[in-house]
Amino acid sequence: MAKRSITPKHPGANGESGGARTLIERAYEQLRADIIEGRLAPGEKLRVEHLKDHYEVSAGTLREAITRLVSDALVVAEGQRGFRVAPIALEELEDITRLRVQIETEALRQSIQAGDGAWREAVHAAYAALSDAEPIVPARRREWELLNLRFHEALLSGHASPWTLRVLRLLSRHSERYRSVGMHLPGSQREVHAEHTEIYEYAMAGQEARAALALEAHIRATPDALIRALREGRITLPSADAHQVGEALLA
Repeated sequence: MAKRSITPKHPGANGESGGARTLIERAYEQLRADIIEGRLAPGEKLRVEHLKDHYEVSAGTLREAITRLVSDALVVAEGQRGFRVAPIALEELEDITRLRVQIETEALRQSIQAGDGAWREAVHAAYAALSDAEPIVPARRREWELLNLRFHEALLSGHASPWTLRVLRLLSRHSERYRSVGMHLPGSQREVHAEHTEIYEYAMAGQEARAALALEAHIRATPDALIRALREGRITLPSADAHQVGEALLA
């Protein structure tokens, strides 16, 4: 079985410049990316003594980063037995999608109602930057994910609600895990740029109801396709059982 590679190493704890918080932040970002992209499989045990050498940080730094991922619900703590990557499941995907639709569409309506000139400029700038990265290509996917998040947050920024953004960022991280799987669906032919354009144009025209409907369809597109494929047995969700785990991962 082919070995998986996880996020490339960076200059590490031995002789590395920067403070402890910088090391923790970097390890957190690398681990989160490896979990979202599936390089660390759902259900996989996170062996600190092995992973610290790969990420080139101390065991304490890596545990701090993993603890942050527990707060994000991307990692599960197992008491005295350590940590595992949080599993993924059909029921969770349905729940995440339902919550995103409820919260994000209402937030968009409020944002359009309250949005001013600065909001319109922010949305336009985010849309233009995202358009330059579409259609999505594998080599620029991480860049696209960041620009996609920026566009969605710009749409909602007309009505400031820090807690709404915090909740949606958490849901977005989990949605991204499933989107990573959904992008490999056989025959998947979404016109993502056209979806973004529709949302953008309705928002700029102040048509809040149409914008909310377009946003709901956009949020549901990949989850609905993935849910159908799972129920029909055309695809299975990844798990630790389906991968080579343990020390071989880090070879």
